[in-house]
Amino acid sequence: MNRDDVSWSGYWPAAPTPFTPSGALDTEALGSLMELYAGMGVNGVLVNGSTGEWFSQTDDERRTVTEVAVEAVAGRFPVVVGISAYTARQASALAVHAASAGADGVLATPPPYVHTSPDETLQFFATVATATSLPFMVYNWPRGVSVDMGTSAGLFSRLADLDNVVAIKDSTGNWLSMLDTVEAVAGKVRVFGSFLHRRGLATLLELGGDGNIDGGGVGAPFAVPFYRAVAAGDARSARGWADRYRAFSGRLINGDYSGVYASPIPQLKAVMNLLGQPGGAVREPLLPVTDATTLAALQTIIDESGIAEVSARTLGAGSAR
Repeated sequence: MNRDDVSWSGYWPAAPTPFTPSGALDTEALGSLMELYAGMGVNGVLVNGSTGEWFSQTDDERRTVTEVAVEAVAGRFPVVVGISAYTARQASALAVHAASAGADGVLATPPPYVHTSPDETLQFFATVATATSLPFMVYNWPRGVSVDMGTSAGLFSRLADLDNVVAIKDSTGNWLSMLDTVEAVAGKVRVFGSFLHRRGLATLLELGGDGNIDGGGVGAPFAVPFYRAVAAGDARSARGWADRYRAFSGRLINGDYSGVYASPIPQLKAVMNLLGQPGGAVREPLLPVTDATTLAALQTIIDESGIAEVSARTLGAGSAR
């Protein structure tokens, strides 16, 4: 397989997993979230990724999330399932389930905490990517696993040559390193990275790259039209949407993917709840954002961005069709 075997591109939310305040998995909210994404016109969705709090779920819960998401989306856009785990055996078992549930692909980081060498990383992905025939997305997440695959010369090219690997999600905090990734492998596999700004637009138009997989999808009202403009070759419109996205997201997320006001996932779910979206509660060890001053600051960012108004117009237009 290679990039031509999938049509993955554009703006994808990395979906949070909604929990109830008591910590139970909220499958009804998860189904509603998939409907919200469909109404916003996203191009795909990732479930059970970092934003999906896979690390605080049992394997049975992760399987339930997969099944609910696949059923709710019902083929309207690709569903890629995160299968990150400490061992190749566990990740492979989750991949087998994702395939049986009807997922369109799977994604994994290197094993967290282990600090794998380049050869160990390659062997891990060689095993997990061939556990099924599903298209596979390699996930570079240095902040989460303390391994930056982009710093190992030639590793991404070797990973891109593995059976079933069709995409790389490069969530390094080093934008120049991400450009190196695009240059090295965009001809072989799809590359998802940080493109929702003017430099990213220039990269998409001239060098390569395919899309963003963005925590929670709250930026969809700006990001979906950005990628539509890119596909249409309308750089002027794309710049306008990129500027609005950047003005919003830049007040919430730092360059290293840390949150400005709280840990990224509690902050995201607080913003989603303020927007009336079914993000749900976090699960321990994460703690909810409850400070009134912080919530007021987040509400100000929402209000000043105009994102709620754009979202309402988008959803209204979709329901009118």
